[in-house]
Amino acid sequence: MKFRLIYPRWPKLERQTEFHLPPHGPVVFAASLPDDVDVDFVDENLETIDFDDPVDFVGISMMLTAQVKRGWEIADTYRKRGTKVIFGGISTMLHAEETMNYTDSIFLGEAEGKMEKVFSDFSHNRLQKVYDYIDDRPPTEMIDTARRDILKRDLYNYRGIQMVDLVHASRGCRFNCYPCAVSYLGGRQFRPRPIDKAVEEMASIDNNRLFIVDNSLAQDKQWEMDLFREMIPLKKKWCSHPIEDDPKVLDLAAQAGAWYVYQAIFDTSKYIRERVKRYKDHGIGVEGSILLGLDNHTEDHIKELIDFLIEINLDMAEFTVLVPFPHTKAFEDLSRQNRIFSHDWDDYTADRVVFYPKHMTPERLQELFHYGWDAFYRDEPQELKMFTLLREVSMREKADQTYRPRRRDLASHAFGRETGQKVI
Repeated sequence: MKFRLIYPRWPKLERQTEFHLPPHGPVVFAASLPDDVDVDFVDENLETIDFDDPVDFVGISMMLTAQVKRGWEIADTYRKRGTKVIFGGISTMLHAEETMNYTDSIFLGEAEGKMEKVFSDFSHNRLQKVYDYIDDRPPTEMIDTARRDILKRDLYNYRGIQMVDLVHASRGCRFNCYPCAVSYLGGRQFRPRPIDKAVEEMASIDNNRLFIVDNSLAQDKQWEMDLFREMIPLKKKWCSHPIEDDPKVLDLAAQAGAWYVYQAIFDTSKYIRERVKRYKDHGIGVEGSILLGLDNHTEDHIKELIDFLIEINLDMAEFTVLVPFPHTKAFEDLSRQNRIFSHDWDDYTADRVVFYPKHMTPERLQELFHYGWDAFYRDEPQELKMFTLLREVSMREKADQTYRPRRRDLASHAFGRETGQKVI
């Protein structure tokens, strides 16, 4: 059976240097497919879909709300040609009721152990409209190594340099952050994979640079330390979301190859200042994840926050505006208060204001979003800061003899000369 798996295109964050990482959801899903399924993967961010190329069945994997309308368009095109379509992925779960209007079937939940039935139903012409497994989460022992063989690897590079590969060591999250839907999608329970299986998958990836995409590694200190100990022999270089703020954990993370972290920064507190310093003291870079538009954000607060980010010498910063995604506390609160003025999912890109902020107009928040990017990168352009991070990881790889020249050596060739030019 020829199964085409499609990842719809989506607009990248305004002001952010554009690059493309190999998507994680589709390759994890592909590992759950029956052996007799011949999967053909198309990442529409980098490829054009050939609708004239015949296939038996189409799957559309959507991670972001900003992908859903394009996903619906793709489904319409195939269904008009008589090809059945099934949707899955994070934003399918967030927009399930609407998506059912554009498809033959939707799959809700995690795929491990479930695909034999779905494809058997398809083969016997009894495909169900909804496969709802949201509350039937598989044991993490069932998670196999992702099918990275379906990727066209040469597409995922930045100026000729292969980007990081994505991998996960756990699912679920015990936190319930205001703007986040993870508690709905993966549950409030931290669900670690067996460490030996997670490390075995990392070792199998033919790339020395990884992005560990877990919602937060700082959920179980003993598990975290055990994971890092087992990662040390791999000599991989990796980035992740937050790591436990404990010197012993940070020391192990550094030994295991921690390159930099994405750290949410909401305020100018002494705690944040010291947390960033502890990362840096352990040789771990910090990219701040800065969310603007919370109800305590006045114009002065946002400007003070941006000054603070520059003062604490973050390596990078990514500015976004609050987006009330469905199935989040933010969506519930702002809906109840009649403060959401756009439900056009194409606007839900994290760089467009779609609600009425508490202390300013939507237009002013949009201006402050632009001000954040401009002010933080005024003295050192975004591309130069990215170059510095990549040069640092190249130096570490050379020091431990894991450096492998790619199509171009970013640390010593054209990138440095071109810094400041607009990228792809």
